[in-house]
Amino acid sequence: MPPAWNRRGFLTAATACALGLVRPRRAAAADEFTALRLRWRDLLLGTGFDPGAEPCAGVLRRTGAEARLHRERMRPGPSSLWPDAPFDPPAGITLSCVRLQTMARAYVQPGTGLTGDAGLLTDTLAGLDHLHATAYHAGAARYGNWWEWQIGAPRALLDTLTLLHDAAGPARRADWLAAVGHFVPDAVLGAYTGTSTGANRVDLCRVVALRGVLGGSAERTALARDALSPVLRLVDHGDGLYADGSFLQHTWVAYTGTYGQVLLDGLGRLLALLRGSPWEVTGPGRRVVHDSVERAFAPVIHDGLVLDAVCGRAVSRGLTADGGVPQGARQRGHALIASIALLAAGADPGERARWHGLVKGWAARDPQPLLSDAQFGTGDLARLVAVLDGPAPPAPPPAGHRLFPAMDRAVHRGPGWTASLAMASDRVAHYENGNGEHPRGWHTGSGMLTWWGPGGEDPYGDGFWPTADPYRMPGTTVSTKRLADGEGGPWGAPRPAVRWVGGVTDGRYAVVGQHLKGLSSTLEAHKAWFFTDDAVVCLGAGITARDGVPVETVVEHRPLGRDGDPRLTVDGRVHRGRDEVLRRVRWVHLEGHGGWVLPGGAELGILRESRTGAWRDVNAAGSARPLTRRYLTLRHPHGTDPVSGSYVYVLLPGASATEVAAAAGGARWTVLANSAACQAVRLGPAGVTAAAFRRAGTVADLTVSAPAAVLVRRRGPRTVLHLAEPPRSGAPVELVWNRPVRRVVAHDASVRVRAAGAALRLTITPGTACAGHRCEVETG
Repeated sequence: MPPAWNRRGFLTAATACALGLVRPRRAAAADEFTALRLRWRDLLLGTGFDPGAEPCAGVLRRTGAEARLHRERMRPGPSSLWPDAPFDPPAGITLSCVRLQTMARAYVQPGTGLTGDAGLLTDTLAGLDHLHATAYHAGAARYGNWWEWQIGAPRALLDTLTLLHDAAGPARRADWLAAVGHFVPDAVLGAYTGTSTGANRVDLCRVVALRGVLGGSAERTALARDALSPVLRLVDHGDGLYADGSFLQHTWVAYTGTYGQVLLDGLGRLLALLRGSPWEVTGPGRRVVHDSVERAFAPVIHDGLVLDAVCGRAVSRGLTADGGVPQGARQRGHALIASIALLAAGADPGERARWHGLVKGWAARDPQPLLSDAQFGTGDLARLVAVLDGPAPPAPPPAGHRLFPAMDRAVHRGPGWTASLAMASDRVAHYENGNGEHPRGWHTGSGMLTWWGPGGEDPYGDGFWPTADPYRMPGTTVSTKRLADGEGGPWGAPRPAVRWVGGVTDGRYAVVGQHLKGLSSTLEAHKAWFFTDDAVVCLGAGITARDGVPVETVVEHRPLGRDGDPRLTVDGRVHRGRDEVLRRVRWVHLEGHGGWVLPGGAELGILRESRTGAWRDVNAAGSARPLTRRYLTLRHPHGTDPVSGSYVYVLLPGASATEVAAAAGGARWTVLANSAACQAVRLGPAGVTAAAFRRAGTVADLTVSAPAAVLVRRRGPRTVLHLAEPPRSGAPVELVWNRPVRRVVAHDASVRVRAAGAALRLTITPGTACAGHRCEVETG
């Protein structure tokens, strides 16, 4: 019980209150919410920058120009605030809210040319009133896309109310908070299901938290904080972050680069908002978020861009019909980098220094200056400038392999180059389409292998998705059967009934495999990739189909730019043709890019062509302006209705013609097996043997009792064996390495040593996450 009040204590407390030393509980709460509101304003607008210096000065001028244009074009009507943004579909409501926020920014920020302009304030408030009266108010019926009502519009509205808090007045604020509460009731933060998961959950928490702050509700602010808890933990199915660094949204779609960025940015803002307040986010969940920076997000960024393979249907968002800011891989990458810079403010000193080094390294290698990205407002720019001007040294380019089994993706880095692999299984969709976006991404998960060579340029960053042949994604094996837009269904519905997808890595080398079943076709194949320091060895076997159409493996489908035609050399001769099939090709080199080796020679179709398309073709909101780009296509034909077809080729990113020719004449790679039962190679100089066993069997000196991926790497007198079980049955796997072993040095807890001596016998209990299991031995 609290101590009893005596007369002296009462008088002392009363005097302290009068002097402002002790505040009544209600006043203290009001001050806390005021502090949170002002902190949110600082997160939006930034602090510590010179409004008269670049790059912020340019952003402020642009904000003023945009606000002036919005103000001039505003024409309130019964179904719109601007004629080009009708309220039906509701995307027009969100766009109107975003424009009003721009006008509010121009009013409150210095250097816009409209700072403190009374007429601009009057028009902004009038716009808010019109929008409230005609479209977004308590009691209004929702229609169309839910996201516009629950995330898009209220996020912008609440930010605007934050900026114009005093000018809006209590009555207007109450109306708008009631409107937001109508469309985003507290109940949306109940069950962790439906549209309230992953990144969407974070966005909804942001809306509810801001409603709580602006409305002075401690209970609502606490609700928003507590409702983050399902996001602040690792998952083993469905939406969220996984222990292996994967991120899924919409249950089945690899989405680190877009929904993942939204999640990281939203968490960074909410953690910063609530830090030090009674509603601070504490506990182990913070560690999950912080660990994700280097485990999940940094590996999918290449020199400032984020890999398309982890961006779902967002890859179809290029130039929009309204001429807005482009939304390519580099813009998505920059947004992710800004989110990491935001989160770094709350990291411990060691983490902060590493993350700042990552940001500076990406910026240094990015051919497009990070600070020139038009998507950034002064808030993000101020944080990025502070990082780039800070003391942390730029991090060097990463190297090695990152495997993401939970989302069927892999990223490999060699000296100056990066490769990205996309696959599909009964856990991960072939592709995602929806809302008129990405209707022709059919073969993304059929083994799409994209790669970036030295120099930082992005071959896929200039109109790839609208101009590429959707039946010839690089690296894929496909039936040429024609498919309908949106084939297989929306929102990640197209998933093949296969389990053996995944692999194992030691962090430098990797074997990754895929049991492929074609989308809406009878195609079936077994594909495997063996990643080395300077090459990717690509194998295919068991290629079978009964669609009555040709089947082919697309060795390459590489953009060459708008009018580029670099020299193509085939077996030492400059290739002048445009479309032909050559017999027994041994090697190919593309000037400025790299080369391909076809061991023993193989049939190869070569096509150089100009392809024309428009963003409207792959996105309903895209620009209809035609784009024309040059492409090189290399394809290995398997014929019509093949039975047990196969292929072998080696990709050498960044290699010179001399290096490719030398590789074709050497014996750096030995194919030990290439069948539907097993695909295996030996990398002689590296001392590596790697195999993708589709069933129990033996290859070279390795025997397994069940399907598995195995990587054996010799390092002097020691050898390390790695095994994973891509089918994820969890059943024990027996591994025999038929080589003399002097002693076992170390092994994972999941590995049981049954015998060592003339041969090594292990039993591995693999679990169901396709994790790697390790045993290190000293050889005899």
